[in-house]
Amino acid sequence: MTGKFFCIICVVVVTAKTCAASAASFNWDSESKATNIIAGANEAHFTFNFTNVSSTNVTILSVHPSCGCTTAQLPPLPWTISSGANGQIGVTVNLAGKSGTVLKTVTVNADKGMTMLSVKITMLSPEISPAMSDAGRAQNMKMAIADRQAVFKGDCISCHVKAGDGKFGKELYDADCAICHEGGNRATMVPNLHSIPQTTDVEFWRTWISYGRPHSLMPAFADIEGGPLTDAQIVSLATYLNTAIPSHR
Repeated sequence: MTGKFFCIICVVVVTAKTCAASAASFNWDSESKATNIIAGANEAHFTFNFTNVSSTNVTILSVHPSCGCTTAQLPPLPWTISSGANGQIGVTVNLAGKSGTVLKTVTVNADKGMTMLSVKITMLSPEISPAMSDAGRAQNMKMAIADRQAVFKGDCISCHVKAGDGKFGKELYDADCAICHEGGNRATMVPNLHSIPQTTDVEFWRTWISYGRPHSLMPAFADIEGGPLTDAQIVSLATYLNTAIPSHR
């Protein structure tokens, strides 16, 4: 892609400091979460999955985000998780007015210990990117017509490939899709996904994501087509889009 992509970095990283009792009770899918989001997005969303690996029930008594801009989504408290059962805690960060590096924490207090989750959001700013200027977009269109997979090569990898590594659903959308489709200065040739003039469903989104649209800026994201996403990631993304963006017909 022509030009260098300059970024304003805003990171929300969730690390975990866990007392011995809690560590023996819950096995988290990760002690940290990270995502890339285009500047101007309203929120960042994270999902933390865990399993009660202890031999007894564990009850979550309270969850305390570090400030008002960070909220947690979970069942009503107290929440008891039986031995061997799985659970999920969502974390949403309000990005209004934020730039630079932002650090937040979410403290999970259970009857058998405490886990402190802390956060890494990377906000990419197209406003200062030559690649997203009118001239840059025109050049990118020419490149896409010649090779629509160009967005997954060279300098573009950091924003269009690495951003979605290991992500699924909403987190994957924020990392790989919102950068073009939800940007404050979205290019005119990039469609508004919220007003597509045709019937949409999971299969529609899955096909569009997997194979893209020839002679446009929409590449094929499927790994078998040279893209960065596995079939499982594409299914999760299609399922999320089918729920988040209802069909207009």
